[in-house]
Amino acid sequence: MVKRVLVLGSTGSVGRQTLEVMEQLGGTHQVVGLSAWSSAELLFEQARQFGPEAVALGTAPVDTSGLPQGCELLTGAEGVVELVARTRPDVVLCAITGAAGLRSTLAAAETGADVALANKESMVLAGHLVRAACARSGSTLLPVDSEHSAIAQCLHGEDPAGVRRVILTASGGPFRGRTRDELAHVTIEEALKHPSWDMGPRITIDSATLMNKALEVIEAVHLFDVCAEQVHVVMHRQSVIHSMVEYCDGAILAQLSPPDMRLPIRWALGYPARVKAPGPPIDLLALSGLTFEEPDRDTFPCLALGEHAARQGGLSGTIMNAANEIAVSAFLNGQIPFLAIGELVGDALNEFEAGADPDLDTILATDSDVRRHTTNKLTEFSHPAGSPHS
Repeated sequence: MVKRVLVLGSTGSVGRQTLEVMEQLGGTHQVVGLSAWSSAELLFEQARQFGPEAVALGTAPVDTSGLPQGCELLTGAEGVVELVARTRPDVVLCAITGAAGLRSTLAAAETGADVALANKESMVLAGHLVRAACARSGSTLLPVDSEHSAIAQCLHGEDPAGVRRVILTASGGPFRGRTRDELAHVTIEEALKHPSWDMGPRITIDSATLMNKALEVIEAVHLFDVCAEQVHVVMHRQSVIHSMVEYCDGAILAQLSPPDMRLPIRWALGYPARVKAPGPPIDLLALSGLTFEEPDRDTFPCLALGEHAARQGGLSGTIMNAANEIAVSAFLNGQIPFLAIGELVGDALNEFEAGADPDLDTILATDSDVRRHTTNKLTEFSHPAGSPHS
């Protein structure tokens, strides 16, 4: 049976790597749909290569002549959601970045298709709603983040009641080992130089602040039905052990592989089967000297904020993510210094109430309110006159 695959966010980093994997899979998988927000030229190029039944574009294109004949075009945010129903996929790869991916993730979860989830924000904002949708439809959640893919693989076939700890590993990003004073004047270019992974700018900055790991703590709570106190973070600079699970008998299972997003993508697309990967096997003799360290939560406060949000629940993840998206965008635009990102997130968490078990309308309204609040706060955290920012 050929698997029908829909790729949401196909022009982003994860989406492009998914299509690379699809090329390698040959006749076992078929691309039936693609979506992008504004990259019409690249989306149409992908459509010509893979021949999907339909594509969705968040913004209306000026010229549609590049779209292949017979490929339907849907537009707007609702068009992306409609694409999920229209293409009848077996697997939906959700790779739309940020809170913008929530509605399409929920739509995918309602179809009964496997949901290969690279959009961690969907679980951070509305993990309880996504899980409920999957339970209603029979959809299987297959995490594509390397860390959560590793955990899912380590949990496979095991009794969840036997889990003592879920251990997330973190590379530390480009600034591992620096002091807070040393981070006061780092540039955008420095923050975008990740030592291990090739990712989009938003996720790369999140890795530099450890916000990426903070979001992953919340995501792990929802994905694996564990309490926040069971999720632990360790620094592992080599990015070879992608995460671990410790069981009540003291055994720790770990998943090891090179730092390559195509591995968790391949696992999710092939599930429950293992799909053969091109290239040589991992060289175990080159893995000597694997190290682990405690995170520096004083220098990188975003991690502590995420751990607090995971314990608090409710709207905390929504508040944290919305403030972070505004702050990261402002940093990348040269409006605020690097350290202001964590300060703006902390300010939002102090300003808004977390509540409990929010519905979708409340989540979306809070997301909008926090974005407005944080945008208004940017001037208070802007660069002092004459300070470097790019």
